[in-house]
Amino acid sequence: MRILGIRAYTQTRIKVAVSSPQHQRESSGNTLAHRSMHGTMCIHSNAYEAMEPDVKTLALISQKGGVSKTTLATALAVAAEADGRRTALFDLDPQASAAFWKDTRQAEAPAVVALPSARLAHMLRAASEAGTDLAIIDTPPFAKDIAFEAAQHADYILVPTRPAVLDVMAMTKTLELVRHYGKPAAVVLTFCPPHGKEVADTIDAVEQLGAQLAPVRMHTRVAYSRAQQTGLVAQEFEPDGKAAHEIQQLWKFVCMHLYASEKTEVAA
Repeated sequence: MRILGIRAYTQTRIKVAVSSPQHQRESSGNTLAHRSMHGTMCIHSNAYEAMEPDVKTLALISQKGGVSKTTLATALAVAAEADGRRTALFDLDPQASAAFWKDTRQAEAPAVVALPSARLAHMLRAASEAGTDLAIIDTPPFAKDIAFEAAQHADYILVPTRPAVLDVMAMTKTLELVRHYGKPAAVVLTFCPPHGKEVADTIDAVEQLGAQLAPVRMHTRVAYSRAQQTGLVAQEFEPDGKAAHEIQQLWKFVCMHLYASEKTEVAA
């Protein structure tokens, strides 16, 4: 089953469009959903608001802009789909960069939905009911209320940061926010230069903060930006390239934490 879209219509009803109605799940104990003639599932919020979503949730949070949150969110969503995970990407950024990326994309998957953060909990339940395996949350910079909402619902959090002084300062504030909810998280270094001491200095800063550091370094590569312009991601734009390898290794690292029961190998 491939999720084609998840749309919030009102405060009392969510309509989830799927390509294969026979795969839609219904509760046997009470009427949570019913199927229409067009293969859509209408879920009444008064019936399932109390349900806890069982979909795994990954959030990308940073109080600094321009650190590749959307680039990583879209690339990881595609990597998850390629790995057999039915994935939905929730775009909480008012700029809706991930949603615009989806508009230029020819492939149906992954599903991308732009929504206000106040609707996140409701949409996670809808995604879970529709059979989604993984929800990825893309957040804007500076908006602490949205970051709090994303962190609250996340099973795991990635904090992207450039190896630069101002970015490290923002990273420190983001980690404080993440720790407020006691959620597991890792810092992932982006736009890493091939030379210089910036990366080493940032690694030292992360260690001093007692934060986990992802073993994968995301370097400055043209494949990332060129892929975004065409509705693709790095591993699709240049499958055998170095950017593709970085994304695949980052996805394995994320899997190791989201799906602890599964054996995954992560190359440092």
